[in-house]
Amino acid sequence: MRLDKFLKVSRLIKRRTLAKEVADQGRVWINGHVAKASSDVKIGDELTIQFGQKRVTVKVTSVKETVKKEEAAEMYELVREERTAPDPDQGGV
Repeated sequence: MRLDKFLKVSRLIKRRTLAKEVADQGRVWINGHVAKASSDVKIGDELTIQFGQKRVTVKVTSVKETVKKEEAAEMYELVREERTAPDPDQGGV
């Protein structure tokens, strides 16, 4: 499954267009490598997403084309969630 679609279906990011933008800005990594929106996501992959000053790492546990809202969180397992220092290049305070 494409990375941008996985992020939307799993509800890690609410809209696919936003997921594509985040990936294209180099703020998503798959198994430690910078990923593009079209990158392939498989079960067992570890995704790291930079949300402003927060970095979330999840492990993919299932890949489904559609899923109910209540079951979306079952598509991944939270590995780590950490605050990061503001990046001066991004205009952080």
